[in-house]
Amino acid sequence: MDGKEIAQKRAAELREILEDYSYRYYVLDNPAVSDYEYDILYRELVEIEEKYPELITPDSPTQRVGGAVSEGFEKFTHTLPLQSLDNVFSEEEVKQFCIKVKDSFPDQDVSFVVEKKIDGLSVSLTYENGLLVTGATRGDGFVGENVTTNVKTIKSIPLRLKHPVKKLVVRGEIYMPRNSFMKLNEEQDLKGLQTFANPRNAAAGSLRQLDPKIAAQRHLDIFVFNLQEISEEAPQLKTHGESLEYLKAQGFRISSMYHVCNTPEEVWQAVLQIGMGREALEYDIDGAVIKTNLFTQREMLGSTSKFPRWATAYKYPPEKKFTRLKEIEINVGRTGVLTPLALLDPVFLAGSTISKATLHNMDYIEDRDIRIGDMVQIMKAGDVIPAVVSVDREAREKERKILPRTTFQMPKQCPECGSAVVREEGEAAYRCENPDCPAKIYKGLVHFTSKDAMNIEGLGPAVLRVLCDRGLITKISDIYRLKDHRETLVEIERMGEKSVDNLLNSIENTKKNELYRLIFGLGIRQIGATASKELAKYFKSMDAIMNADIETLETLNDFGRITAESVYEFFQNDKSRALVAELKELGLNLVHEEDSTPPSNDSIYGKIFVLTGTLPSLKRAEAQKMIEDFGGKCSSSVSAKTDFVLAGEEAGSKLEKARKLGIKIINEADFLELLK
Repeated sequence: MDGKEIAQKRAAELREILEDYSYRYYVLDNPAVSDYEYDILYRELVEIEEKYPELITPDSPTQRVGGAVSEGFEKFTHTLPLQSLDNVFSEEEVKQFCIKVKDSFPDQDVSFVVEKKIDGLSVSLTYENGLLVTGATRGDGFVGENVTTNVKTIKSIPLRLKHPVKKLVVRGEIYMPRNSFMKLNEEQDLKGLQTFANPRNAAAGSLRQLDPKIAAQRHLDIFVFNLQEISEEAPQLKTHGESLEYLKAQGFRISSMYHVCNTPEEVWQAVLQIGMGREALEYDIDGAVIKTNLFTQREMLGSTSKFPRWATAYKYPPEKKFTRLKEIEINVGRTGVLTPLALLDPVFLAGSTISKATLHNMDYIEDRDIRIGDMVQIMKAGDVIPAVVSVDREAREKERKILPRTTFQMPKQCPECGSAVVREEGEAAYRCENPDCPAKIYKGLVHFTSKDAMNIEGLGPAVLRVLCDRGLITKISDIYRLKDHRETLVEIERMGEKSVDNLLNSIENTKKNELYRLIFGLGIRQIGATASKELAKYFKSMDAIMNADIETLETLNDFGRITAESVYEFFQNDKSRALVAELKELGLNLVHEEDSTPPSNDSIYGKIFVLTGTLPSLKRAEAQKMIEDFGGKCSSSVSAKTDFVLAGEEAGSKLEKARKLGIKIINEADFLELLK
């Protein structure tokens, strides 16, 4: 295989791994790896896609800005985007960031503010005439969830400003203190309920409670860390440091340990100082944030489509400890991938007792020569299931006579169903290819019912497990036949008539869901939510998708050969076609309904735009919204499918690539002309 083919296989593998990790974290509230390890894998995928932009798929994690909006709350549109931060991992990268900022202003003084990166849930708070009117989650950065009622239960959030102004919007991080987290999990355990994996997930779950009384009982807290908007009559603040003190004076809780630094070395020393005190804190932090201090310089630096150029986040390496590897068990995932899991002698690490750790795949085990009985080093960023990172070979040698080690072998049969396990050439993963494997079926059902798919309330993993064990659900279509088993459901412990009726109503309501949700819920490999929307929008019906050939599928936006083949092969399978037929008979919506208001601008509708550089008057988010409002699409990379590159000042490699490919390049004036 040539370099591109190797990269293509590795990119596909990384996407599947990262999708599974994201699924565990966001859907199951059961993370499998640390943020640090996720970020390393994410960066590897970014580097592949930067080298081979044609390999980028619409469902790649790199195309995702943030999480989806929950349908349990009213949507809230942020007036200014709540961007995420790019990450750095070394002293060299921290100093390079500082030097790059300083080089942008050779004739000006440049300073930085270094703060703790609180590990929680980002929110915006809006005040009008001094009163709190809205509290909203970040969501995807543009649209979040209105959680005002729950926000008001947090005592450290002022309901009234000490010095009222017409309008003030601030950004903060809501978190759960460690002692509150431990108390909550103890209560969950006593009630026989699932415990939370980490304080961050607990904070997010608490803030999204429909009953504010529950949120109030969870003892959430907040640090406010950024001034988003302020009305003109307010004091004119020039620096981030000044804004923090202003916010403190207004009654907000800010992080007390922030550092104003003038040199890259001072910045690095501040990062180290924050890191040394992290374990003594009453809350979790996962890094340090470095921000350009002067607001005018921030404005000039601007942002990329995802990150501000004036700030970055240093991620601390996770804590590590040694413990004994007792055994290795196999977990079978939704796509049939067999993932080895280390069973450990319990060890206290970063705030919790650890007894399991991921081993990723067989290549990972072989590369590190991990054996059963070894003393292994595990790492954890303080909040998730850790990973085994190395082996104490010195201990192995000392103990070889009294405690021999056992080399692990991947099973030839699936531990769940006994079917043959296969490993395709060029892939690290071993798979069970039995479509009737109970583990695959169960996890496929969990995916189908999840928020981003069919969003069936009341049919979470725990309830699904009970129903599967009782034989009430063996496949997706059985979900829509549960109404025939109402009496049986009522008799199940902790269900009850009201819960059962609510569940059945929820199931019935999902029959009207948009087509893309059903497509995504089917769990087609390589097809995420974005690709599902593209399929629904282009083909208009499930029947048309099922009958599409590979060549047609490949013409869709951001669809490559692998993605097209995956869709084609899925619907050529007799069982897949039979399932769709069942769902149709059961009354599920299988057609795409167009928006009632047709696009009003033919120059933009259906066109793909790439934005690069800083525009004279428009912010990146504003231009992107204009494009999408008129039916266009924004992409992060230039390819042969790109229609326009909207270029501003300091446009980089994207502009050069557009020129080489002959893509039409426009400036802001040209763009505004297109809108007319």
